[in-house]
Amino acid sequence: MATAAAVPLASVPVYRAARADGLEGVELQQYQPVFFSAAEWTFILAACDRLIPAEGKGPGALETNVPVFIDQQLHNGLGDDIYMAGPHQPDAPKTLGFQGTQSPQQAYRAGIKLTQQYVQQKYGKTFEQLGMVDKDAVLTALQKNDISFADLGEAALHASAFFGQLLGDAKNGYLADPMYGGNKDMKAWVAIGFPGARAAYTEWVDVHNVKYPLGPVSVSGKRA
Repeated sequence: MATAAAVPLASVPVYRAARADGLEGVELQQYQPVFFSAAEWTFILAACDRLIPAEGKGPGALETNVPVFIDQQLHNGLGDDIYMAGPHQPDAPKTLGFQGTQSPQQAYRAGIKLTQQYVQQKYGKTFEQLGMVDKDAVLTALQKNDISFADLGEAALHASAFFGQLLGDAKNGYLADPMYGGNKDMKAWVAIGFPGARAAYTEWVDVHNVKYPLGPVSVSGKRA
C-alpha cells in the first residue's frame, strides 16, 4: 500500500479560502467537522492514521491534524476549478488531465460509503473497528482496484480514484502551512528540515557545509 511518499492520482491545489482564524491552534479531539458527517469523520480518522502512521520516523497524520485539513478543504470548495462538463474519457492518458465525473466532495461521500459497505460484507465490522493489518489490506485493495465499486452499485467511481484523492489530500495536509488546518505546530516541517516561510536567507548564502540551525516559520509568523 502506498503511504505519504507516493504520488497522488490527481494533484489539486490547496484551496486558499479554507484559511480560518484559529485553525493552527485546533486540537483534533475537540474539532467538529464541517463537511464530514460523524460516521464519515470516524472513517477519515482511521484511514489517515494508516496512510501516515505515527510509528514512522516523523509524526503521524493524527498528530498533525491531517483530517482537519481535508475537512476544511472539502467544505471550502476543493475542486471548484476542475472542469466537470465532459466529455469524460476514463482511459485517456494522464496528460489530458482529470477525467472523473464526480467532484472531490462526491467522490469522498461515495468512496467512504462503498468502502464501509465492502468492509461490512467481508469482515462484519466497520473500517475503524478493524485491526491494523486488516485496515492496511482494505486500503491496499482500494489502491489496486481489487474492490469493485461497480459491483457495489457505483460504476462512476473507481476504488483507486477514491484512494488517490484521499492519499493526495492527506499528503497535502501533512505538508501544507498550518494556516490550512494540517501540519499542526509545523511538526512535519520539523521532521523533514523544511524552513517554512522565512522571508530571507541572505546571511546563509555564503555559508557552506554547516547545518541550517533555525526551525521553520509559518506564514502567520509562528515559529516551531
